[in-house]
Amino acid sequence: MNIFQQHPTPDIERFIQTIRGEIIPDRPPMVEYLVDEVLMREVVTDILGRPWAEAGWEELSISTLYLDNLAAFWRAAGYDYVRLELTAGFTGTGLSAPDTGTKGRTMRNWVNLHKGEIGTWQEFESYPWPDTPSEAHLEALVYVAEHLPEGMGMITCHAGGIYETVSNLMSYEGLCFALHDSPDLVAAVTERAGRCIEKYYEAFLELDGLCMVLQGEDLGHRTGLLISEGHLKQYFLPWHKRFAEMTHARGLPYCLHSCGCMFQLMPAFIDDVGIDGKHSFEDVILPASRFHDLYGDRIATMGGVDINILAAGTSEDVRSATRKLIEHCAPRGRFAVGSGNSIPSYIPMENYMALLEEARR
Repeated sequence: MNIFQQHPTPDIERFIQTIRGEIIPDRPPMVEYLVDEVLMREVVTDILGRPWAEAGWEELSISTLYLDNLAAFWRAAGYDYVRLELTAGFTGTGLSAPDTGTKGRTMRNWVNLHKGEIGTWQEFESYPWPDTPSEAHLEALVYVAEHLPEGMGMITCHAGGIYETVSNLMSYEGLCFALHDSPDLVAAVTERAGRCIEKYYEAFLELDGLCMVLQGEDLGHRTGLLISEGHLKQYFLPWHKRFAEMTHARGLPYCLHSCGCMFQLMPAFIDDVGIDGKHSFEDVILPASRFHDLYGDRIATMGGVDINILAAGTSEDVRSATRKLIEHCAPRGRFAVGSGNSIPSYIPMENYMALLEEARR
């Protein structure tokens, strides 16, 4: 029987207790930050036999069939939660081009690293700040929370952390120059963006089905931080602390997804911000097993099967890496198994299924 047709029994309480270190389960729960919609659609239509519907975000509307398919996918894959992240409504100056390398996708989008919407005080004043969170996005979160399959919870966050949001608004290049030339403008943009995201948090933290915040915030590249440690601590980590406090006040875990070599910030994220778990690992930077050795008694290690193995290895390579990771991390607890980053469209379906099968043994 196909792995997606085995109808596992979700248990969101077990997942949360594992992340918090309250139990060491007989097998670790599974975790993913994102699964590409191209792959998700293939599972929903070809394996689950459900009709597909587009999300409708660009029209600022919601498709309940799309949201039902989302829940059906996460349940069939064996996760204990439905994951959906949306934005408060920031606009940006992204780039796009035809996607010639991915099946099922016609265009691919990038962040513009050189030119943002805010580079001057005049642009700051004229920018259409989303002081009221997107109504359509909130409706989608409400619908998912109210239609969760039995035993499942919802995991969400603002789509883009405070650093990512400011970097997108100003562009990475513009932010770097402004940190030197116009630090008061950086402070103003960060404050205004933070207040907008805070209102979004206030709205979705009211949802009864919410079980965790897993906030994405990519802070590093292969060998270091994207901007200085001092600037990150000055402008951006205080907002993570605020969002963590809000989440903890609801009795929920606040976890961080962050790519790149950003581990010099872990003491601050653990001791000051107060994160409950870390997601996103690359073997060439710091393997998840090593991270678990260093921090597993304080926060959860989430995911860790390297993307290069998932994308370019054989199914047996994936099975072997998954088994080794589970054998190393699971006995200590505070561990959930999954990819080191996410499941992009270029990962072969058979490799994703191998990861799921080993995780669910």
